[in-house]
Amino acid sequence: MLNIADTLHRWCREGRPFALATVVDVTGSAPLPVGTSVAVDGEGNAVGSISGGCVEGAVYELCRQVLHDQGPPQRAWFGYSDDDAFAVGLTCGGELDVLVQHIDPEAQPHLTAALTDVAEGRPAAVAQVIDGPQELLGRILCADAEGRTHPGRLTGAVQREVGAQARALLRAGRTARVDIGGDAATCPEHLSALIHVNASRPRMLVFGAIDFAAALSQAGSFLGYQVTICDARPVFATTARFPYADEVVVDWPHRYLEHTEVDARTAVCVLTHDAKFDIPLLRLALNLPVGYVGAMGSRRTHHERLRLLREAGATEEQLARLRSPIGLDLGARTPQETAISINAEIIAHANGNTGLPLTHLTGAIHHSPRHRQSALAAITA
Repeated sequence: MLNIADTLHRWCREGRPFALATVVDVTGSAPLPVGTSVAVDGEGNAVGSISGGCVEGAVYELCRQVLHDQGPPQRAWFGYSDDDAFAVGLTCGGELDVLVQHIDPEAQPHLTAALTDVAEGRPAAVAQVIDGPQELLGRILCADAEGRTHPGRLTGAVQREVGAQARALLRAGRTARVDIGGDAATCPEHLSALIHVNASRPRMLVFGAIDFAAALSQAGSFLGYQVTICDARPVFATTARFPYADEVVVDWPHRYLEHTEVDARTAVCVLTHDAKFDIPLLRLALNLPVGYVGAMGSRRTHHERLRLLREAGATEEQLARLRSPIGLDLGARTPQETAISINAEIIAHANGNTGLPLTHLTGAIHHSPRHRQSALAAITA
């Protein structure tokens, strides 16, 4: 639903009821991810898209019906139509599971508060029950950056478990569907919740103020990263040379990394290929809970770097996290091509994907985490 947060925030502030249709599950090559929503208000105004166009009409009519009836949430399934590609269905071959529910902002002030946080750029999580007992379907819990939860109409063990999941995913900055309960000791009700997360932009820390860093900062910014360039040499580390970076820092790389904020989404890209910078920096980076650590250099540089890191006390487990030479094998030579190569590896690593050409793979293009793990295991076996 956060893809249309601005409009939903306005409707909530105006006390305007609406129907919300949300993609709660995807199979195959669906065009938009889980969590994407369409909303329709009482005047027939619609906002958002869940399929790129191919099922929007049917979803719109279902929203109008749910809004008119003010009844319980409804589920709808849309798949590919072999007989008529222009019928209601996904011509891309995927399948969508959609939950449509009536939202009355006056009855759910916690949703208005969460959407206010989103509109003002603050982290927030909105947990939506999408499967389970009928009386819980569609109920909403919200969590804020301070770890406070606003349970709405959820109570007891369900409230505690959904709230814990919402806080955990908010810390990770990740939207996800989670299964909860089924255990008498914690939560007897078995249900699924879709937790929509609005978090600060992930960070890309680029060390080494060189031409490759300029191209990487532009590509990283395009992908939504908050990009920092860091170099100990003030003559090179200037904002004029890196207009796409959010921040340019003059400092020794390891000293800066030691005191800056990182999380599981942070990408650390070391482009200096100078041992006096690289070794203390990588020794620290490989011991931090960051999502990606890559270092530029030739094969020879890489092997020498590993030797020096081992001498500095790095373990084999830590060294296994190092992506070096950095990037995917695209034959990149220019700074711009190299930036694409590095970002492609970061994307594949973050998603747990292979980085192989899709034409050489089989099955669905968009895999569940379980399928990704199986594909990776088959390739590395």
